[in-house]
Amino acid sequence: MTIATKRRSVRVGTLALTLHLLAFSLVAVAQPTGKVHRIGFLRYFACPDQFGFKDLRQRLGELGYIEGRNIVIECRAAPGKWEELPALAAELVRLNLDVLVTEGTPASLVAKQATRLVPVIMVYVGDPVASGLVSSLGRPGGNVTGVSMNANEIVRKDIELLKEIAPGISRVAVWMDSTNPSHLPAFAAMEATADRLKVRLQRVEVRTATDLDGGFAATLRHRAEAVAVYPLSTMPVDIKRIAEFAIKNRLPTVTNTAAYVKEGLLAGYGPNVPDQYHRAAIYIDRVLKGARPAELPVEEPMKLDLVINGRTAKALGLALPQSILLRAVEVVE
Repeated sequence: MTIATKRRSVRVGTLALTLHLLAFSLVAVAQPTGKVHRIGFLRYFACPDQFGFKDLRQRLGELGYIEGRNIVIECRAAPGKWEELPALAAELVRLNLDVLVTEGTPASLVAKQATRLVPVIMVYVGDPVASGLVSSLGRPGGNVTGVSMNANEIVRKDIELLKEIAPGISRVAVWMDSTNPSHLPAFAAMEATADRLKVRLQRVEVRTATDLDGGFAATLRHRAEAVAVYPLSTMPVDIKRIAEFAIKNRLPTVTNTAAYVKEGLLAGYGPNVPDQYHRAAIYIDRVLKGARPAELPVEEPMKLDLVINGRTAKALGLALPQSILLRAVEVVE
């Protein structure tokens, strides 16, 4: 072998080694560290419920976090039993979490009370400033940040939607739970819009499934012509009961929770569910890489969806305006 040939072989070998090391370094940068991160999830819905959960897992996977490989997700939930949330939050905090995801205002408040050290990423929260979760949207200031529903604006749109569906209505029963810190500010915002539309709102307190019969009676007693349903501490079967009651009594229904439309309520307008949980996953990624929640601004909804239940519309004998059907991202049949 000539000297020139040897030199070429050395150069080729060196280049191959350099490319190999470069490729290895790029893979290392693209992947999260070898540590197994422990993520807590304090839910509003039941843990097996795929509402939002599958979207959170999907986006985490796209970011390189795979359950059983480099993350463990510890889920706790008490659907219909908010009084159990403090004990569940304390249980999760004892697991030495790297981050805690919370679903809804009550769960988020409980988590904030349970820990000042574990980063908390909230999702599906009505008004995080008014409820005391953060100091401001731009600078949360504590260990809590995440995604807001901007509920006060959404409920204004909900009552406008209800009036568009049924222009003749003048009395609307609002099913709500005033122990949920986001409900009273939302009701005030909805009432301001209702006054403009010449609609009278009537509060109906429904905290758990045991209050449903009383809610039905109150709605009939107030001679409501439609029903608005805020997020409640109930199970899907309870929402089906509300939908059946409304259909039986020819009452159009509206909500800001898309899952309720799937259970039979007529119309829902609110944040795009996958988007809320995809963005929560991005917060998780940033926190696991060292970002401080106090310095991560709270984000408001970027995507808002209108969902219509076509079966319910038919059962109510409603011919929905074409303008509504064209705006709907989904019509459940």
